[in-house]
Amino acid sequence: MLLIHAPLYLAPPSTNRIREHIHARRLGAILTPSSGNRVPEEGYWAADSGIFGNSYVGDEAYMDWLEERVEFADRCLFATAPDVPFNAFATISHSYPYLDRIRRLGYPVALVAQDHLEFCDWWRWEDFDCLFIGGSTAWKLSPAAAVLARAACAAGLWVHVGRVNSFKRLRYAAAAMDADSADGTLLANGPDKHLPSVLRWTWQLLLEEAPSLIDACRLVHDPYDGRYSLASGRTVTTAPRIPAAFYDSVQLTLL
Repeated sequence: MLLIHAPLYLAPPSTNRIREHIHARRLGAILTPSSGNRVPEEGYWAADSGIFGNSYVGDEAYMDWLEERVEFADRCLFATAPDVPFNAFATISHSYPYLDRIRRLGYPVALVAQDHLEFCDWWRWEDFDCLFIGGSTAWKLSPAAAVLARAACAAGLWVHVGRVNSFKRLRYAAAAMDADSADGTLLANGPDKHLPSVLRWTWQLLLEEAPSLIDACRLVHDPYDGRYSLASGRTVTTAPRIPAAFYDSVQLTLL
């Protein structure tokens, strides 16, 4: 029997109730420069550049923001390097100059995985500490992203999955990606209203057993339709559809 673990859910520390759960380590915190939230007094937190949105402060301003919070770096799970949404090749080019700079500040550094990272050879596992699964929804839910996530786990890296706003998506992050943490916008929009739901997801996962990893993934849904969605709305047909049994192999963590 497979016991599915529960990734630590990261939330903006915007209300007293959420901060209480962060202090108790039932949740973690995620902060961006534009959010205006302060680092919690206790518990774990993560730094996100906030580039996926309309209020990005800029690369150097983000680095200044990280430097101002170095006293809390020992409790930071990861700090993302600036990336380019939906484009792995552009992300690698843009992120790499910041990886070592962020590490030298004392933070574990995260590379944000974007669409088609599996086809890019311009990076190495040892250059970062966390793989942050970003990208379009189609790519995020593809076997390619799952393989990268589980390979990152096998390499000893932290794995974080973004835009997780439902139990179904959290379950998939746990079962298919072996994720250590996840976040989404649910607790940014109506934080106290949705807090009980997010806490309930964790207990559901901790109590849940599935006969195999393949069954765990099937209970969510088969996420792969053979195509990746791009920001422009175009699609790119990729390799032939990968069978569901692909998930059931322990070789997954070694690919």
